[in-house]
Amino acid sequence: MPELAEVAYYAAQWNPGLSQKILRVHTGPKPRFFRNTPPSAFAALAGTTYRHARTHGKNMLFEFSDGLWLSGHLGMTGELLTGPPEHPPTAHDHLVLYTKSTALIFRDFRMFGCVRLDESPSTPPAAWQSLPPEILNPQFTTARVAGALQRHARSPLKAFLLDQAWFPGVGNWMADEVCYQLQLNPATPSGTVDPAALRKVLRAICQKSMKTIAVDWSDPPATWLMPYRWKDGGLCPGKNCGTALVRETLRGRTACWCPVCQPGV
Repeated sequence: MPELAEVAYYAAQWNPGLSQKILRVHTGPKPRFFRNTPPSAFAALAGTTYRHARTHGKNMLFEFSDGLWLSGHLGMTGELLTGPPEHPPTAHDHLVLYTKSTALIFRDFRMFGCVRLDESPSTPPAAWQSLPPEILNPQFTTARVAGALQRHARSPLKAFLLDQAWFPGVGNWMADEVCYQLQLNPATPSGTVDPAALRKVLRAICQKSMKTIAVDWSDPPATWLMPYRWKDGGLCPGKNCGTALVRETLRGRTACWCPVCQPGV
């Protein structure tokens, strides 16, 4: 599933439509893609102007005039893209917003993604405002991290990092990267982790990802685990290491680590 920086990248793909009027709306025939909103309701976007995009972790929010807000997430295979203004919808184009110069497309082959439409005259919808502090938000404090670790003290660190209520935007590869940079085994009990160190590493990974992946899909540093974690025969990038990486299932999710730099617990 796309994570923090990937979501930001995809949201920016609709930037060519900013400040443009939505001329017409196409909704696909799969109603479950339109969570909590009847597909016919999206016709209300016709005649509005696309104003702004923002992301929060794995969530996206698009502001339109007339107090309308389109929110959603990409699921596992969703993507946002643009096409020519006469773009013919494919079977997997579940939402298309047409402007004079471009078509804004939400495509999802497996329909794990979703969108909804809310009306809020001057501020984002209440559901958006109730989301937890993002990792790069000043409210994501060491005290907050410490409290979270103690509340889930027995949970394996890798599994706990995937909890969106505490770590918005962190997914499988980012959680592995955090464990790698902390030099901790993914199975390390969360209650034993230094909260200040965890916060520092989380923020550093998010900041770098937002300057690389989120901007142009470029790769993070070669010293990170991420470029090697899915390679068959992938080796640890650590200085003077080069140990074969291990991939095993932990709490239903694949974890990748270096058995030398991140010894077992």
